[in-house]
Amino acid sequence: MRQTAIVATSTPPSSTTVAVGARSAWLATALTLLGRRRGVVGLGAIAATALSVGYASLQTQQRRWIFQATPTPAPLREDASDGSSRDGRMENVWIDHVSAFSGRPIRLHALWVPHADAQAPILLYLHGARRDVAGRVFRFEQLRGFGFSVLAIDYRGFGYSTDELPSEAGVLEDAAAAWRWLGQHHADRPRYLYGHSLGGAIGVQLAARLAEAPARDAPSGVILENTFTSIGELFSTFKWGWLPISMVLTQRFDSLSTVPRIKAPLLIVHGSADGLVPYRFGQALYEKATVAKRFLLVEGGNHSNTTWRGREQVRAALREFFGVGSTATPTA
Repeated sequence: MRQTAIVATSTPPSSTTVAVGARSAWLATALTLLGRRRGVVGLGAIAATALSVGYASLQTQQRRWIFQATPTPAPLREDASDGSSRDGRMENVWIDHVSAFSGRPIRLHALWVPHADAQAPILLYLHGARRDVAGRVFRFEQLRGFGFSVLAIDYRGFGYSTDELPSEAGVLEDAAAAWRWLGQHHADRPRYLYGHSLGGAIGVQLAARLAEAPARDAPSGVILENTFTSIGELFSTFKWGWLPISMVLTQRFDSLSTVPRIKAPLLIVHGSADGLVPYRFGQALYEKATVAKRFLLVEGGNHSNTTWRGREQVRAALREFFGVGSTATPTA
């Protein structure tokens, strides 16, 4: 498969031990102010906490601020109909596994969004921070319209999944458990990974882990939307980005060093107007990748609306590069 860069226009698990000592009061104040910024991560607050607390507490606070997970208080009956799809073709799925990270049994809630074509390829959707799958139904319906059946999971701590504080290692386990579930239930169909924002960082790690898997378990392709190179580099774009945050980070999500390990064809989509994760991060991942790859820059796309604004360009890229949504074969 050839490597191509596209510019499109549109109209409409690491827990490295760190020594955390005392720091000056002015630095704590500056970082606390930075932590008030809304977005993917509250990195300023992470660093501020590091000035006065120990390693265990630092770990906990980082995980809270990075994921911003919100469980749904009332349990969902396993036989309940979600009812959130406009056409009703959406099912609740439960995925059970035992976490090596926490030592606990984990139950993941997921939405299964089947395509009308029973042989359509399947896409595992990995969402970003803050919102659970119930708030992303429009995305799943769009992806179904592109030609996929979609399985969208909530990691632990999100929605109706087990109420446990997420971590870099834990959410990777959850994504891997969902991938295994697809292999057990839909082994005869091509499977793709899709990650948006923080979900893209999870997708990079899972794709790298699957690089050495047997062909039947390997992804047919990986799609990343508006994702970053690492938590540390994302922090560097903030007002106080010159501060040495890397010394206190334990949840690193280092995609830049991991993406060369991916062996599946890679499509990276980014909005030119993304004010949260600048598109240079997507370009850096594209340049670092060593597989057949494409980079799609959607003019005017922001962190949330890129695939809507560039929907025809995304549809065309999926068809031309992967053969999804048509009878064509993937680009060779």
